[in-house]
Amino acid sequence: MATNKGDINDGGAESFLTLGPDNSVTVRYHPDFGPHSDLILLEVPDDSVLNDLLRGRVTIRGQFDEDAVLCTPSSTYAMKFVGTSNSVFLIPPGKPNLSDPQPNPLVSVLKLAPGNVELVLTAPRLDKLRFLLMQRLYKIDEEDEEDCSSEGLYTWHDLICSIQASDEELREGLKFLSAVEINGFWRIVHPKSVNMILTMVLTNSVLHDWSLDALVEEEVLSVLESDGFNTTIVKHCLETFGTKNENDNSKLWGLDKKRIAVHFAKQVLGSNGGKMRLEIFIEKWMRNVQKGTPFDLNMLEGEVLYETIGAETWIKAFSVADLPLTPDARFSVLFKECAKWAWKDLEPYVRDLRVPGISSEGLLIKYTRRVQPNADAEPIFSAR
Repeated sequence: MATNKGDINDGGAESFLTLGPDNSVTVRYHPDFGPHSDLILLEVPDDSVLNDLLRGRVTIRGQFDEDAVLCTPSSTYAMKFVGTSNSVFLIPPGKPNLSDPQPNPLVSVLKLAPGNVELVLTAPRLDKLRFLLMQRLYKIDEEDEEDCSSEGLYTWHDLICSIQASDEELREGLKFLSAVEINGFWRIVHPKSVNMILTMVLTNSVLHDWSLDALVEEEVLSVLESDGFNTTIVKHCLETFGTKNENDNSKLWGLDKKRIAVHFAKQVLGSNGGKMRLEIFIEKWMRNVQKGTPFDLNMLEGEVLYETIGAETWIKAFSVADLPLTPDARFSVLFKECAKWAWKDLEPYVRDLRVPGISSEGLLIKYTRRVQPNADAEPIFSAR
């Protein structure tokens, strides 16, 4: 390779764009040739990512003790360095003489690249989001307290700096956790506060003859605000337990009776240590749900487990919403809870797992052993 340090502007990377099969270029070291650790080759997986990259719509996220990820507005990519045994030359742009192009242009190599960073689509890393937001749950009476410190609270900017997920995935994670933005901070509302507001909505629906299928948002917010409740939290309650419909410029909410029934089932279990005899649970559950609200044990799929102790059946709180979001951690917790699972019991706890490039069947093959004595028997799954 030539080392002449004369004029370096006679060519550049552009010289290769028009290089024909019978042409050649002279290659030499650039005067600034060196390791240039700030220059890294990035291999993009598709035109969509390239377009986001060129438009400045990507960010690299991760703390010092975490493997970095690259996030587009909607997806997260793991960044993996892949070495190469071939010599890869990095040639900067040049300034070719367009009025008198040379048949054998001269180009200067700035760096020898040992490899490139590969982007691999990955699941967002949202377990940390739950951990951060659970540090300080919102309680209805906290605004009356003297301590207004923001310690343990997180703004949107704080979260995008801490969580390895795209903006879209982060918003989906906040929705999954039923988080709400209060005074600029994203919070999870304490279950007792949620229960209090829901109970007030249901009570007022009786007092004011409201239809649970057509609650007028403005009226609900006004009545509960007069009772001293934060309208942001009241609206969040409507979003958690209902569906909004726009009708003649009035915002109407229809409450989902199944969600309400499941909420009160969890309240009953929570107030009894998380485990109780099935017949006692059903009796208390019936007393808690509003008259006319349908309830059935099938509603509690993914929320409870059943255990037979002697001649008695017990019910135990075990919610999929409280389990880890990564497959290895999820299956570890599941098999610590129960060594063997029937498919009908296991399926509600794994159906939400999403790993790019791996199907649900692939996850089962990777993390479980399936035993089925005969074709008519229900398969049983244990840890691999």
